[in-house]
Amino acid sequence: MIRQAPQQFRKRPVVIEAMQWDGTAIGATPIIDWVLTGDGTASYHDDPSIVIPTLEGMMVASPGDWVIRGVQGEFYPCKPDIFAATYEAVK
Repeated sequence: MIRQAPQQFRKRPVVIEAMQWDGTAIGATPIIDWVLTGDGTASYHDDPSIVIPTLEGMMVASPGDWVIRGVQGEFYPCKPDIFAATYEAVK
């Protein structure tokens, strides 16, 4: 068996769309509307959370999380610290 050493890769620069949720039902409405108009599905729950079905299963956005529309039109939540480390605003 041939052993390989790990290689390094850089994430390609892509532009995504995202909305940060403030944790309120009123704040969830434009996010859910955006997901629905993008052929996705999302629902608000009183605990509070926004539940988004993805190919990996049900994902839950908590207050303060970002909801991202990915490069293939898919929607998924992202924690604020991961979002800040991964993305920067487009000028």
